[in-house]
Amino acid sequence: MRYSFLLFCSLFLLSGAVTLQAQDVNFGGLDKSPMDAAHYPRSAAFANYLDAEDPDRNQKIKVLYSRPLKKERNVFGELEPFGKDWRLGANEATEVTFYQPVEIGTTRVPAGTYTMFANLDQNAWTIKLSTERFIGGTNNRDVTKDIVHIKVPAIKVDQVRESFSIGFQEVDEHKVYMLFEWDQTRAALPINLSPPSFAGDDASPMDLIQFPNMSRLRNLLEEKDLAANEPQVRVVYSRPQMKGRKIFGDLLKYGEMWRVGANETTLITFFKDVTINGKEIKAGTYGLFAEVNEGEWEFIIHKNVQSWGNANHDAKDNVVTVKAKTEKTPATLEALSMTFVDKGNGNLDLVVGWENTMARLPIMVK
Repeated sequence: MRYSFLLFCSLFLLSGAVTLQAQDVNFGGLDKSPMDAAHYPRSAAFANYLDAEDPDRNQKIKVLYSRPLKKERNVFGELEPFGKDWRLGANEATEVTFYQPVEIGTTRVPAGTYTMFANLDQNAWTIKLSTERFIGGTNNRDVTKDIVHIKVPAIKVDQVRESFSIGFQEVDEHKVYMLFEWDQTRAALPINLSPPSFAGDDASPMDLIQFPNMSRLRNLLEEKDLAANEPQVRVVYSRPQMKGRKIFGDLLKYGEMWRVGANETTLITFFKDVTINGKEIKAGTYGLFAEVNEGEWEFIIHKNVQSWGNANHDAKDNVVTVKAKTEKTPATLEALSMTFVDKGNGNLDLVVGWENTMARLPIMVK
């Protein structure tokens, strides 16, 4: 009897605990403006059904938004007033994720997730993208985080659309429209999937020297000076800086080949046939490397001009090599520097200097 009573009490307490735990769980009902997703390309939503080689497996854009209903209301100008920002949906602000950089208007938008808004007018919407996230609606949003403002036409369509909808219309492989439609209004946001790409400022800026120096600026010369300033040699190179580093023997290891600059292979152009170290070299453009050693460099003129430094360089492309003793520069050179020294009678030196070291490449122009 005592055992039965204890078992009853235990079951009663356990059922009470289960009831209390169940009461702590609150499931939300169906939202009146259900959330939905729009994908571009559409088939990327079910990429697992596609062949591995199918290009549509690669999702480019995804939009998460909530879809309010018209419900016999006049939407634009009344439910959503003109002249005010709208979250392009309901509930949380609409989110768009770009899986690659895109261009909207003239703004390059990096890959990432952004919130979207539209300032409404009867005939045009101003679409806005913001880096601010996790906000509901438009109240108190930080407009300083808007990165895109673009005005797009709003047109009337024949069919009444009951629920706000976002979709895509492909123009070609480089351009797509993101479409917004509700009631009898449609707006289209053009998105460039192949945005232009511009390099930033290089840490090792490119420069050139030319001999004679005024041959670079022939339009500034008087006619009588043109013949004496026909271009003979030009070097195009990128100029790394010391930036507190020890260069020779440290940054540039002794015994290693160097592109005599940074980035692209340094190019030397001979506008006339020349002789270097007793070897005749035809007019043309060549690459310039150097093997640096303490007290001596070996300059290498080669034919592998479409290159980024000496990676995979083949010695069979070498045209001529020249050993040159190093000298001390007149002053410390923060940036790699080059100049020509005219020795007369068609003889000149290409002088390369950096840090406190320089070396000369003798050239005889025919």
